Amino acid sequence: MQITSESVKIGHPDIVSDSIAANIIAAILQEENKICMDINCMPHCGIEVFLGKGLCVVGGEVSTRIYIDIEKNVRETVLGIGYRDSALGLNGNSMGILNAIIPQSPDINIGTRADLGKHKEIGAGDQGIIYGFACDETPELLPLPYVLVNRMMRAFENCGNPIFAPDGKGQVTIDYDAHFRPKRVATVLMSNAIDYRQVPDKFRSSIEEQARQIAMDCLNSWVDDKTKFLFNPTGEWQAINSCSAADSGVTGRKLVVQLYGGYPGAQLGGGAIVNKTPEKVDCSAAFGSRYVAKNIVAAGLATKCSVQLAYAIGMAQPISIYVNTFGTGVVPDEKIAVVINDVFDLTPKGMIDKFDMLKGDIYKKLPKTLFLDMNYLWEKTDKVAALKKAVK
Repeated sequence: MQITSESVKIGHPDIVSDSIAANIIAAILQEENKICMDINCMPHCGIEVFLGKGLCVVGGEVSTRIYIDIEKNVRETVLGIGYRDSALGLNGNSMGILNAIIPQSPDINIGTRADLGKHKEIGAGDQGIIYGFACDETPELLPLPYVLVNRMMRAFENCGNPIFAPDGKGQVTIDYDAHFRPKRVATVLMSNAIDYRQVPDKFRSSIEEQARQIAMDCLNSWVDDKTKFLFNPTGEWQAINSCSAADSGVTGRKLVVQLYGGYPGAQLGGGAIVNKTPEKVDCSAAFGSRYVAKNIVAAGLATKCSVQLAYAIGMAQPISIYVNTFGTGVVPDEKIAVVINDVFDLTPKGMIDKFDMLKGDIYKKLPKTLFLDMNYLWEKTDKVAALKKAVK
């Protein structure tokens, strides 16, 4: 049996769009914190970005007490990713920017403020269903193909070789045994835009070998002499035909690769994540549900676990909690689901406080990876003892 996961580099147009939205929120949070912000006066943002050839449209809704220069923020984000020349598919200096942000709906606002809402608490910023997942295939308690393909993306981003332009995407396929345990990397697929201005003609034939070296070095102990390596399988990908010069970018379109890489059993919930402030549970509960699932696996209650949370707009507590351990649980799934509310605070306020989500620095990191950073507080396994005690 084989399972494949996909991921993309930070220069992929959809992740550029995510980064623009996330960096705007980061800037708003940083400025709000300078004037004494807490959860009762936090900004509320839902920002959508469309990236087309030479054009960026920033829309959505924002409620904040401060001013942010949207155009400056967009340009700094794009330039920081490495898009400084139209020959790379996008140029942050010359791209057009349209700001279509409007104030947040007052009907939504009343549900996310304790002083205005019907229930007199910080309610969910929207209704939604959200899934978290964990398994014991890696020390991170994430699926191995997801971990490895993200490791490969970071390796290409950080390799320092200018021939590999910012835009790229890859896949890693893992062979599993009859007991559903990973054995080896069967196939590696890497597609990366090439800046041929950096490649003398006599070295063009070595590009694939350089890419292979980067990939195999970071996948190390999981590859063998039978591992297949595919690079730019169409035969050509010029940097001038990359990013938004060849494909539009939209916030939230890479949810599958961001959330567990398409691993079977790791479902997707409501909407985009990094373009929203954390009162919106698409954002905070994506991390809250992952936190719950990871602690369940870390506690030895299961080797694989999916957790579904459902929310109603304006209400703080989840309206339902569902647990699926895929037959690996040592206690019934129903029992685990019952104790979750006793062990975890899954209200928007509880998750915002627990994960310290009003810091702008978090949003700057999120577009690259939602989970593979042990500094993220939702990646902690500090509820293991409480879970074990609760299910006795």
